[in-house]
Amino acid sequence: MKYDVIIIGAGPGGIFSAYELMKIAPELKVLLLEAGKPLEERKCPIDGKKIKSCINCKSCAVMRGFGGAGAFSDGKYNITNDFGGTLYEHIGKETALELMEYVDKINLANGGEGTKLYSTAGTSFKKICLENRLHLLDASVRHLGTDKNYEVLGHLYEQLKDKIDIRFNSNADGLTVNEDGTYTVNAGDDCFTSSKVIVSVGRSGSKWMENICRSLDIETFSNRVDIGVRVELPAVVFSHLTSELYESKIVYRTEKFEDRVRTFCMNPNGYVVNENTNGIVTVNGHSFDSPKLQSDNTNFALLVAKHFSQPFKDSNGYGESIARLSNMLGGGVIVQRFGDLMRGRRSNEERIAESTVRPTLQATPGDLSLVLPKRILDGIIEMIYALDKIAPGTANDDTLLYGVEVKFYNMEVAIDEHLMTKYPGLYIIGDGSGVTHSLAHASASGVYVARHMTGNIDQ
Repeated sequence: MKYDVIIIGAGPGGIFSAYELMKIAPELKVLLLEAGKPLEERKCPIDGKKIKSCINCKSCAVMRGFGGAGAFSDGKYNITNDFGGTLYEHIGKETALELMEYVDKINLANGGEGTKLYSTAGTSFKKICLENRLHLLDASVRHLGTDKNYEVLGHLYEQLKDKIDIRFNSNADGLTVNEDGTYTVNAGDDCFTSSKVIVSVGRSGSKWMENICRSLDIETFSNRVDIGVRVELPAVVFSHLTSELYESKIVYRTEKFEDRVRTFCMNPNGYVVNENTNGIVTVNGHSFDSPKLQSDNTNFALLVAKHFSQPFKDSNGYGESIARLSNMLGGGVIVQRFGDLMRGRRSNEERIAESTVRPTLQATPGDLSLVLPKRILDGIIEMIYALDKIAPGTANDDTLLYGVEVKFYNMEVAIDEHLMTKYPGLYIIGDGSGVTHSLAHASASGVYVARHMTGNIDQ
């Protein structure tokens, strides 16, 4: 079957590519292939009662399906070039910001109205952070919340479903280049051809992306992996920061090794959740916009970036090995009180039950020092004490640490200033490219390629 454009992956990059094509070139015949399920069918079987931990479903409902891994995230759109990827290195800083702001307007028009846009501009916390060897990054943050984000995705799907061909549970088995310069995508028993293909497979498609690049001889570069823990504490501890900034991206440089430790994905009044990537269970977090659905805790990640070049290049493999060790020791995610970690003892069910911080995720009490490399763990401990100076209570004994949290980044694919490979008409976008690492950047990359392939790049 022949199409004008084939999009592989219905994450933010794929969705916004399809949306923009529908808007500016409605005459085009577009196919959107998604390995997962429709949005309304994406339900994780973990209920905390009958099923308490990951059972490794064939297709993870949290990571795959319409909306991608971001569908059940906190719905944070960070409008900035300071973090979230290096899209600006390809399309320019001004264009990147303009497209992120454009995506924000689309979200607001599709159910996100009334949500707050936070900003670090003019905040006094910048000075307070610098006084304590911490650096607050600049950003504007639109917080949709998991509930509003789901609503926005639902509205986008309603607009797309009758305008383009969307096929769920359709895993792209292969991508080949034909002699006439067109492309063939195989999905099970189906075979599709097109002169233009947008690959937006996200992090869950990292292995597939590596195989495609290898088969098509597309150059790739080693990327980093972020390893650390998710911190959970009473929401009041960080309330002075979250009420003004919502999410504060704070970076700390350790004294001994000068490693960079950073906060990531802060969720005021949120929940800690499991995440399954290629069969490996790690930890993440999210929160809701509605006060009725909020918890009494705030959670955020503390991550240390590791990048390998020679002779070892497999950064993701390194992160996977640490996550697998955690899974082996704890059967999934491990939780430990900060006080127990500092006393050199494992947490047990009794100590967790006596904690003043009630865990929002049912995890296995254990000892994270048996999982995380000492250099990484030392950096995290330093960061906790540094944060305690601007948010007293962070280093309390009952602060909970969940591990491990690993942010896998795809190998960075060789693409040009238009996000296109050496093959004309073959674009690689979103987190699958290794270039974007956030909802805002991935969505903006989708808009960009849709405009480029239709000659509307200045629109």
